[in-house]
Amino acid sequence: MMKLKVLLFAGLREAAQASSIEVEIKTPATANDVVDEVAKRLPSAATLIRLSRLAIDQSYVADDAVVTADAKEFALIPPVSGG
Repeated sequence: MMKLKVLLFAGLREAAQASSIEVEIKTPATANDVVDEVAKRLPSAATLIRLSRLAIDQSYVADDAVVTADAKEFALIPPVSGG
């Protein structure tokens, strides 16, 4: 198991009423596994979470990207509207 702190922004931060959430996932894990675990922890925001993208160490990653414990920062970025 791997414990991660995932930063939350915009509507996700409001839904969680926190700027981050800790999740625990099995290893090996993918970015999609992290998103799924955050959705389980915040079911009221699951739709928005599934529309969001995961960034690891300030770079967006594909859903199937392998997540390792040596990464320093995880962030879930919801879609934004406007120009």
